[in-house]
Parts: sequence; C-alpha cells; structure tokens
Amino acid sequence: MMKDYSKHMVPAAVIIGLVAVWEAAVRIKDIPLYVLPAPTDVVRAVFAEAPNLARHGAVTVLEALAGMAIAFLLALVLGILMDMFPLMKRAVYPLLVATQTVPMIVLAPILIIYLGFGMTPKILTVVLMCFFPIAVSFTDGMAQLNPQYVNLVRSYGAKGFAIYRLVKIPAAIPSLLSGMKVAATYSISGAVVGEWIGAQQGLGYYLIRVKNNYMLDKVFACVLVIVLLSLAMNGFIKLYQKLAGK
Repeated sequence: MMKDYSKHMVPAAVIIGLVAVWEAAVRIKDIPLYVLPAPTDVVRAVFAEAPNLARHGAVTVLEALAGMAIAFLLALVLGILMDMFPLMKRAVYPLLVATQTVPMIVLAPILIIYLGFGMTPKILTVVLMCFFPIAVSFTDGMAQLNPQYVNLVRSYGAKGFAIYRLVKIPAAIPSLLSGMKVAATYSISGAVVGEWIGAQQGLGYYLIRVKNNYMLDKVFACVLVIVLLSLAMNGFIKLYQKLAGK
C-alpha cells in the first residue's frame, strides 16, 4: 500500500512544485494576463466558465464516447478476421500502421469537406484515432494465446467462432483493455481536433473562440478541462479493469 502511495506522491510533488514556480514567476514578474495567466487565474476561470465548459464538454464527451464505441466494435470484428485469416492480417496490418503516420489534423479538414460540420466528422476523427490501439492490442492478445488451449476446446468439438468465444477472446481481454486505455486517452483529443476545424459547439470550438479573443486564462482553463476529461476516460477503463480483475 505504501509503495502505491509513494508511486503517486512523486509525480504529484513534481506537478505541485511546477505549479508553485509558475504562480511565483507570474506574480514576481507581474506578467500580464494576456501573456501568461497564473494558475490561480486559471482556476478562477474554470469556476467562472463552469456552465459554458460543462455545456461544451458534454458535446465533446458524447463525440468521444460514440467514436470509442464504434472503434471498439470495428476493432473486434477486424481483429477476429485478421486472426482467422493470416493472409488478411499480412495485408491489412501494415496499412493500419501506415494510417498512424498521417496527422489527424491533416485528415480532419477532409472529413469536414465530405461530411459537413455536424457531429459525424468529429466522431469519425475519434474512430480513426482510437481504432488502431484497440485493434492492434486485441489482435496481438489473441496471437499470444497458447495453441494448446485451442487444441483442447477443439478436442471437445468447438469449431469456428466458438473457439474465439471460449478461449481466444477471453484470453485477449487484458490486451484489449490495455489498448482501450490508450484509445480512451486519445478520444477526447480526437474530438477536440475535429472541433477545431469546424464546429458550433464543443471544447475545441470554445478553445478557438477564447484563443482568438486572447482570453488566455480561459484558454488554459479549457486545456485543463480537456486534460481532466482525458484522464477520466482512461480512469474509467482502469476502474473496470480493476473491478473485473483483468
């Protein structure tokens, strides 16, 4: 238990130290708000803008959750198909890796052009960012299964998808959850990137609006909310993993 506390205390102490230095530097140097707000200014902005941040944050979270759900389902289907057909895995796996070399900020405008300014391109942006880590971790998890387990269920008459249902998918769940933790962290930023390009609501839209007005305290407040939401998405997967004992 003490080790767990000490593991979290060190990064917490570093963060607190950096925030303290930041606060002191702004106050001592008397840096204007439009150049660099102090942490206390950021916290005040969070409380002052709480209704707006909550309203825009709800939209971003909805886009992130929808994108995560679609990415999860697609990853399951494609992962099983790649494991079932090795030739398909050799053909598709390199393409999945190649997609990660294209910055999402480049693809987002293209999605806006073809899909408009609604929620669809934002959700698709999340799907593209979250699909890769889920699909790869799930596929690798099934590939690492001891073949003897597969031979065992086959000896009892299991065939086709029954093999996946009985042994391969359960064995790959820890790897799948690891990929989902990474994807969950990406999901909020993926929605924000889509909102940067074109939106009428969401944290990305709010961030661009306050940035254009040089409201730096509100910019940092929005960034703080984005970070906290990303950590919360990751934390929910960790919590499920702990409760499920995976």
